[in-house]
Parts: sequence; structure tokens; C-alpha cells
Amino acid sequence: MNERMTARLSALAAVSDPPRRALFDFVRRSDAPVSRDDAAAAAGMPRSTAAFHLDRLVEEGALAVEFKRVGGKTGPGSGRPSKLYHPVSAELSASVPDRDYELAGELLAAAIDQADRSGEPVREALTRVAVEAGRELGLRAGSLEAALDDTGYEPTDDGAGGMLLINCPFHQLATSHTEVICHANLGLLKGVAEGVGDVEHDIRFSPADGRCCVHIAARGRAKS
Repeated sequence: MNERMTARLSALAAVSDPPRRALFDFVRRSDAPVSRDDAAAAAGMPRSTAAFHLDRLVEEGALAVEFKRVGGKTGPGSGRPSKLYHPVSAELSASVPDRDYELAGELLAAAIDQADRSGEPVREALTRVAVEAGRELGLRAGSLEAALDDTGYEPTDDGAGGMLLINCPFHQLATSHTEVICHANLGLLKGVAEGVGDVEHDIRFSPADGRCCVHIAARGRAKS
């Protein structure tokens, strides 16, 4: 399991605990950042208990904090700033096996936007956008296998110097819109290989049941 999935599951597990869920919901629904005292009163628990659970939610990435003086007082004698809690902008979600429909949506939206502005065919724009996004993923990951694992492809040795991708991060979309999504997926993985500077593999469209439509084949190996 990659680090992204581990972090997502950990955050969801933290929120699923009933006392933390009550605090999380109170903070999320509040119009302004929430103090420990207010959260404790709303959840009907001691302040120390609320503080423990709130800080755990921050640690897991479900909430964020800021420090601010409350009550309008400023300057000397106004006291220390209060620790206030507020929701994070990112959504909390996870699936097993790992899916990344947010990435797919970003690729498709960017392609449509660029095609609309330039008059370029959407398919061509999608290929270019996917390759660029893959290149960025590769640059951040530093190696082909790390990038594949981080994105949820679950790479495994194909026995011939290449890799099979056991998981498709875009499975549901690929099932209902196979040609478009697989086209984008191929471009994304070609970009990843470019981003990491990989010259030992060919990125091939090779659909098969039970795995991703792309095969990371050892360069020079005959096509299957």
C-alpha cells in the first residue's frame, strides 16, 4: 500500500472514532475557526479530552490550526493567542484498491479548457495534458517504480525486466469510457517515464483483463 493510501485510510479512521467525529463535524459546520473550549462544550466532553482528539485530527490531516487572539484584545496584557481549529480544504476519501478519479477529472477538464480556447481537437489536447501531468509526477517521484506506486498502479515484475500494472486508478471511468480514459492513461504514463528519465522501458498499450491497459515493457523485448 502506498503512502498516499495509508495516509487517507489513517485520516478516515481518525474521523470514524465517535468522539472525534462529533468534534470534526462541529468544526466543519462552524462559520469561524473553533477554540478547544467551544469544541469541548459542543461535544459535551472535558477540555483536555477535546484537545487530545482535535490535535489527533490535525495530526492525521483532517483539520488544520491557526493561532489568533480572541475577544478583540491586542497588545500587552491581551494574553496568548488561542489555538483555533478549522477544516482543511481537501476532501477525505479512500478506496481499496486505490482510485484517483480526481486526477482523471483534472486531466479531462484541463484538456477541454485548452481545446475550447485554442480550437485544438480535444483528444490531442488530452494527450498533451496527460503527458505534461505525467512528466510532473515523474519529476516529483524520482523513479519510475516510485511514481507508479504513488499513483496507485501497483506495479509488479512481469518476469522479463518490465512491469505489469495490477491496478487501474481510473477503473470505473475506464470501464464506461474505455477509449478516452485509456488514451489519457497511456499519455500519462509516457509522461511519467519522460519525467524520471527512464530509457530502459517502452510504455505500451496492451489491454488485458484484470490489470491496467498499459504494459511497462523492457526495451528491446518483442511485443506481446
